[in-house]
Amino acid sequence: MLILHRREFLKIGSLATAAMLVPRFLKAFEQPGLSEGQKVLVIIQLSGGNDGLNTVIPYRNDIYYASRPQLAIPKTQVVGLTDEQGLHPALEGLKELYENGELAILNSVGYPNPDRSHFRSMDIWQTASDSQQVLTTGWVGRYLDAQCSGCPHPSVQAIEVDDTLSKAMKGAQYTGLAVHDPTQLHRASDDPFFREILKKPVVDDDHLQVDYLYKVMAETLSSADYLYDQARLYHEDGQYPDTQIGKDMKTVASLILAGLPTRVYYLSLGSFDTHVNQQPQQQRLFKQLNDAILAFRNDLKKHNRFQDVMIITFSEFGRRVSQNASAGTDHGTANCMFLISGGLKRQGVLNAPPDLQNLDQGDLHYEIDFKQVYATILNKWLEANDQLILGKNYTYLDFI
Repeated sequence: MLILHRREFLKIGSLATAAMLVPRFLKAFEQPGLSEGQKVLVIIQLSGGNDGLNTVIPYRNDIYYASRPQLAIPKTQVVGLTDEQGLHPALEGLKELYENGELAILNSVGYPNPDRSHFRSMDIWQTASDSQQVLTTGWVGRYLDAQCSGCPHPSVQAIEVDDTLSKAMKGAQYTGLAVHDPTQLHRASDDPFFREILKKPVVDDDHLQVDYLYKVMAETLSSADYLYDQARLYHEDGQYPDTQIGKDMKTVASLILAGLPTRVYYLSLGSFDTHVNQQPQQQRLFKQLNDAILAFRNDLKKHNRFQDVMIITFSEFGRRVSQNASAGTDHGTANCMFLISGGLKRQGVLNAPPDLQNLDQGDLHYEIDFKQVYATILNKWLEANDQLILGKNYTYLDFI
C-alpha cells in the first residue's frame, strides 16, 4: 500500500494554503442563493488616498485653480454634472450613470480628528472606529457576526476578490473569504498530482494536523470545478476591460449572476498615493475604474440585476487643497464617495461642494461622517442592525 508521509504531503504548497481559505465557501455554492430582490453591496477601496478635488471638481471655484496652477483640471476638460461641479475627464462614462439616475455623489466625507497616516486612517475606515479608538474587528465582519448566527456557511456572505483578507472583513466569530480568481483555483486543483494524493492514506508522522489539511484539499478539489463553471456561466460574451479591476469586477458579476448567496463583495484599486507626478497616475487609474464600472453595470442591467446591486467607493483620506512642489498632492482629510446603483432613492450630487475658504491648516473640513454612510447601507440596503454593528446611532442619509 502507498503511504503519504508529511514531507511529501506538504508538496501541495499553494493549493493547501488556498484550500484553507475556501473549502466551506465553495461547498456553500451548492446551497440556495439569494432570493429575488435581496440586495448586494460591492465595495471598491481606492487605496493610497485618492485626490477628491480632482475627482469631483469644483470647476467654478477660483480658489481651486489658484491652489493648483499645474494640477487643476481645465474647465474645458471637466465632465460637467452641475453648474458648479463635474468629473475628471477619465471618468466620462459615469456621466451616463448620472443622467440615468444611477449615480449619487457625496462630498466632504470623513470623520472627526482625522489621521493622515495611510495605515491608521485605513484602519479607521475598515473598522468604523472613532479616530482615538482601536478595534480588532471590521465593520463587514461585525455584519457577519450579527446576521449569520445559525447560517450553515456564514463566511460565504462576504467575499474579497484578492489573495488576502482585509481587516474590514474580519469579525469576532465569522470572517469573509478571500479568493482572487476561480479559474486559477480550477487549474491548480486539476493537477493530477493532487488527485493522486487523495488515493493515498496519510501518516501524520510529526504529529501535525495533516489529516485536517488532507480533508481541506479533498473538499476543495470536489468543489473547484463547480465554482469555475458557475463563475463563467454568464460571461461567454461578456465585455470587460483587460485590467485587474476589470477582471475582478467580472468575477463579482459572475458570482452575482450565478445566484450565489453572497451579500458583500470587496475589491481594491490603487495606488492613489500621488505625492509626485499625480496627473498621469490618476488618469490611468480612473480610466481603469471607469471602464470596469461601466462593463459591470451594463452586464447586470442586461440580466435585470442592477437595481439590487450597489457599488460604493472610498479612500482612506483625500489630499491637501494646494499642490506640492513635485506636481502632486500630500495627505489630506475629507473626500468624495460614489454611490452607484439602479436602486437609488436619491441621485446626483447630494450635498454642497467642499468649502475651500474654510480650511483646517490647509485641509478640508468633513461634513458627513463616513459611518453615516455605513449605517444607511447596513440598515436600508442590507437590512441589518446598524447600531449593533457600529456601536452607536448615526443619522441615516437619504440616497436609499
